[in-house]
Amino acid sequence: MDKRVVIFTGAGLSASSGISTFRDSDGLWENHDINEICSAGCLDWNYDATVNFYNLRREDIKNKEPNNAHLMCTRLKDKYPKEVEIITQNVDNLLEKAKCKDVIHLHGFLEELRCMNCSKIVNVKYDKQDSSNSTCSCGGKMRPNIVFFGEAAPMYEKLYELLEDCSMLVVIGTSGYVIDVAYLSSYADYTILNNLEPSEAIPEGCFNKIYYEDANTAYEKIEKDIEEFLEECF
Repeated sequence: MDKRVVIFTGAGLSASSGISTFRDSDGLWENHDINEICSAGCLDWNYDATVNFYNLRREDIKNKEPNNAHLMCTRLKDKYPKEVEIITQNVDNLLEKAKCKDVIHLHGFLEELRCMNCSKIVNVKYDKQDSSNSTCSCGGKMRPNIVFFGEAAPMYEKLYELLEDCSMLVVIGTSGYVIDVAYLSSYADYTILNNLEPSEAIPEGCFNKIYYEDANTAYEKIEKDIEEFLEECF
């Protein structure tokens, strides 16, 4: 069986590009209660405030640029299109700005709105969601195409499907509190972790190699590791 490398990324991938992580002490999340703008049901009773928050997040990513780690993902995906899968928890578009193909977004995508009635998806890029685009052609209400806490995440099925044939798992920039990456590591023959610092949610013994540094600088070592792993196939 051909080797498959799954690169699984979180907010730490985009931190060096200026997009604040969920647990940062500053940034867009600091002045908001996640129960009010990012939890199942909040659109039913807090629709306007929720929409406004994601308008701000869309505006925030408009001028952000991909960093070395995003560009690494693009190079690897271009060179090994069938062997490398890029899966992200991030809702930003920096991998797309880096021209990375076939990115799997587990938790949605900031550029998109989704109908709460028929599930139609519309890409609005950086435009605000307002009265001009908040009603679907079917008459349903549009919402940010983001998976809120407590909602089903349809792309998780794809994640586990790809992990079934995973030879190497590379985890970059995630705390492990939302998705148990220690469990994900059990699918792979060889595992690499790259985080800025240790996380209580990630047992170090689950990984063959660990880099505790910014993904924007660790990318060279990670890229070399993946290239060497895949070159054994050819």
